[in-house]
Amino acid sequence: MQLEKNDKIIVEHVYKSFNVYMDKANTIKEKLLFFKRNKKQKREILKDINLNIKEGEAVALIGVNGSGKSTLLKLMTKIIYPNKGKITTKGKLTSLLELGAGFHPDFSGRENIYFNASIFGLTKKEIDERLNKIIEFSELGSFIDNPVRTYSSGMYMRLAFSVAINVNAEILLIDEILSVGDQHFQEKCFKKMEELKNEGKTMVLVTHSMESVKQLCTRAIWLSDGQVRLDGPTDEVVSEYIKATT
Repeated sequence: MQLEKNDKIIVEHVYKSFNVYMDKANTIKEKLLFFKRNKKQKREILKDINLNIKEGEAVALIGVNGSGKSTLLKLMTKIIYPNKGKITTKGKLTSLLELGAGFHPDFSGRENIYFNASIFGLTKKEIDERLNKIIEFSELGSFIDNPVRTYSSGMYMRLAFSVAINVNAEILLIDEILSVGDQHFQEKCFKKMEELKNEGKTMVLVTHSMESVKQLCTRAIWLSDGQVRLDGPTDEVVSEYIKATT
């Protein structure tokens, strides 16, 4: 399948599985004494997923735990790769998948802004120009010069989100990170995401908050047992999902 002009993400016949080891032996002694422990089980997480996400769409991936939502998001970022199939993205991409990923615990928040933003492809000059804006949005104040190992989970989230929204990416991928932190900052982040949506950014969001899905997303994709069960307008998909899970 070829990318059309307004396509941002194409997922074609994607399969993903992981090997799960049952009572895996970790030492040589355990391997010799308990050789039967080293059995592995292949677990299929995604099965023949096909999606096409257009420029400017705000799309929610919904489903119960274990349905494959986060795995699909990680595949889109190329943190992991499919066993079969292909994922194509067009445009600069930024992601908020794991809290503090890319942060070094012994360096300050300010120093980690440079590390983290460079991962997203910004030059030192570009980071210099955006540094004050990032710090201001994070509301970390004097804590910005403290080692991030001293940060709470909410402070991690503030810093990670502030960096991610200031790299001028065309595609934003978010996985439940906005459930961390105080109500004030969650609302601030949500408002910023609405602004990015109105600017025409493409967003893919994994969340269990159906209210957030309804407010932010124009389309929802319901994953069930590693397959797309329903893909369509948000209200329709969320309504069917709630009926099936309550």
